[in-house]
Amino acid sequence: MSKGDLIYDNQGRPYVPWKLIGDFMVDAFKAVGVPQEDAHICAEVLMASDRQGIESHGCNRFKPIYIDRINAGIQKPVTEYEVLKETPTTLVVDAHDGMGMVASHKAMKTIIEKAKAYGMGMAAIRNSTHYGIAGYWATMAVQEGLIGITGTNARPSIAPTFGVENMLGTNPLTVAFPTDEDFPFCIDCATSITQRGKIEYYARNGKDTPSGLVIGRNGEAMTDSDEILVALTKGEAALTPLGGIGEATGGYKGYGYATVVEILSAALQSGSYLKALSGIAEDGSKEPYHLGHFFIVIDPEAFMGLEEFKKTTGDILRKLRASEKAPGQERIFTAGEKEHLIWLERKDKGVPVGESVQKELVEIRDKYNLDYVFPFEE
Repeated sequence: MSKGDLIYDNQGRPYVPWKLIGDFMVDAFKAVGVPQEDAHICAEVLMASDRQGIESHGCNRFKPIYIDRINAGIQKPVTEYEVLKETPTTLVVDAHDGMGMVASHKAMKTIIEKAKAYGMGMAAIRNSTHYGIAGYWATMAVQEGLIGITGTNARPSIAPTFGVENMLGTNPLTVAFPTDEDFPFCIDCATSITQRGKIEYYARNGKDTPSGLVIGRNGEAMTDSDEILVALTKGEAALTPLGGIGEATGGYKGYGYATVVEILSAALQSGSYLKALSGIAEDGSKEPYHLGHFFIVIDPEAFMGLEEFKKTTGDILRKLRASEKAPGQERIFTAGEKEHLIWLERKDKGVPVGESVQKELVEIRDKYNLDYVFPFEE
């Protein structure tokens, strides 16, 4: 729908053009000390999330996860990228608490070249910060005709099966494949039923969190989104792993995969893990998160060739979508398809911005005297 020159989405949120929001985020990042080239990388990763409708990792997080953390002194705007160890197919990097997206971009560029030369490449990063949407890094490989796999640990949020204490991060295990279709296959999701960013999204929009996604120290489900965010920070609540509470519905599976990501993210680079990623020092003050990430890139040409891989992958996905549908269901999707459809719908409109994010954008603009006027202000 539209009102004057403004276009709104079905939730009544006005769209902000891609170029405007991108230029603004670049200038805001620069205002807090991020170098221009790095600022472009960070803004691009955030917009990639919004382009696919994954709003828990886009503009919604621009201020609280990046700008605020830089201002709090727990994230460095200038990224000191130190190579600790390197072989023809592997790379270990220390990001020194700089911009996780910048360190990840440099590491991915390196192992993409390694994979092209040797068939495979893998990197591990230590002492990093939030690296944005995990799918960005996996699809960065796909754009080069390669397979991309990545994961990251995070501040403790998930309780192990039969436990109530938040121990593991939401720890996404993300995989992307090139296909012969207009979009890649990309499965990018947390190893919990939901993630903290989604609860932040619920809180911003005044919505309760669905029951069963969060467990309190008393073993009962919690639904008040604002209360959950406070309780998660204090360690008084935990997210439930994929599969839910206990073993009956397979919660041990999500717990197990979260542990796999934790180990690959920390043990390969001798980094921090579990409670050490809380961001809270012993005296209760804020401290850097010291996150770890891992990245794997595989070249299909080292096997039976890229075109054969893409065709077989495409055939598998098409057969899945063409299989018998449940009564009342119109369509079967494969991973990455819905995100592609959202991009087609948004590409000429921009990113929809709700009232809370509008206020944050205006606050940042005014604080740093940036010369911008947003469509929702006119």
